[in-house]
Amino acid sequence: MKIAGWVLSVLIALFLAGASAAPKIMGMEAAIEPMQVVGWPLKYLLLIAAIEIGCMILFLIPRTALLGAVLTTGLLGGSLAANLRVDNPLFSHTLFSVYLGLAIWLALWLRDEQVRAVFPFRR
Repeated sequence: MKIAGWVLSVLIALFLAGASAAPKIMGMEAAIEPMQVVGWPLKYLLLIAAIEIGCMILFLIPRTALLGAVLTTGLLGGSLAANLRVDNPLFSHTLFSVYLGLAIWLALWLRDEQVRAVFPFRR
């Protein structure tokens, strides 16, 4: 279970770094266009990328993983609200934050015995 949690954690971190933070840092159209759609000024691209990277670093360090998951959940909540506000497609854009958030918490649940103790699944 722990190995699966770490594999999922690393995949999530790679996804956020490669598909979300890197395009923002490089100023790619893949990052600029969604920011314009939701009405965010482009001056926040680097700040959001830095927050994403910081959250993922915290998430990957065992001692700070819970804080990283909580902060990433907050970041994803903001993304969900921004997409909802502009009426982006529900299942592909708006709820993507929910899907990613569930994957983050599942990864943490799989790799951390204390999290499993707080959120036990019974048979």
